[in-house]
Amino acid sequence: MKKVWIPAMLILVLALAGCAGSNEKNGSTAVGKINIVTTIAQIAEPVSVIGGDRVQVSSLMGPGVDPHLYNATQGDISKLDQADIVFYSGQHLEGNMTEVFEQIGKSRPVVAISESVSEDQLLTDETGAIDPHVWFDLDLWEVSLTAAVEEMKTFAPEHAEEFENNKLKYFKELQALKQEAQEKLASIPENQRVIVTAHDAFGYFGRAYDMEVVGLQGLSTEDEISVSDIDQTIDILIQHQVPAVFVESSINPKSVEAVVEGASSKGLDVKLGGELFSDAMGDEGTAEGTYLGMYRHNVNIIYEALAGKGE
Repeated sequence: MKKVWIPAMLILVLALAGCAGSNEKNGSTAVGKINIVTTIAQIAEPVSVIGGDRVQVSSLMGPGVDPHLYNATQGDISKLDQADIVFYSGQHLEGNMTEVFEQIGKSRPVVAISESVSEDQLLTDETGAIDPHVWFDLDLWEVSLTAAVEEMKTFAPEHAEEFENNKLKYFKELQALKQEAQEKLASIPENQRVIVTAHDAFGYFGRAYDMEVVGLQGLSTEDEISVSDIDQTIDILIQHQVPAVFVESSINPKSVEAVVEGASSKGLDVKLGGELFSDAMGDEGTAEGTYLGMYRHNVNIIYEALAGKGE
């Protein structure tokens, strides 16, 4: 695991934040709302729905932000210090923030929600590294969100029943989306059930819907892409006659474009099937800015491109 270096100034900010957080209430608590800060929007948006009027939720990482490479700013430290509860995904997704979480966790609850998932349900790569993209399995994300809700219930037991009821209502929507996705993706021709993207973010998605997933980079966008990675991917496309590959909203599309060009030079017409949301969601206020909308967008883009429905 790569050692994380944090500037001395940031360590000082963290130390001061811990002292301040332990001695005073923040403004949101004073007005009766639980102030929750998350790293990624895949946590923030569902938690805001489940918490309703009882919570104020913000995420540090917005649209187009890559959590694998993200470093906390002094502004982030200020937001974290004002939080009643901090939720992050975990499994080393936000690897550059480990020491920040350790410091902030000395003065308030800091929960890695995906680490509530049973180890036997997690995917690993050939080196044994855990795949952190758990939110692409709707069942496992229910487990993760349940961990967040339990922390909210502990913090505000007077609202526990309301949180539980909202959670169950939201989970019904997740299960309806799962059924919709299964029906659509099952209709893609078997030999074309291959999702090719910039990095290996869709492993849980592929397992859930019985699709092969090929990422040019590994689980983290810190991994390097070699010429052999591109050549092997092209060979897979030719073998399966896959009609489309996909770019990701938070990653430079050049590597995927190189695959398209390479496949074309070998006689296979491969299209860019569209943009998928992997490590980040869409803009706030759009359908893709919600967890349900982001997930449905990905399902539809993959279905239309691989089933030939986009023509």
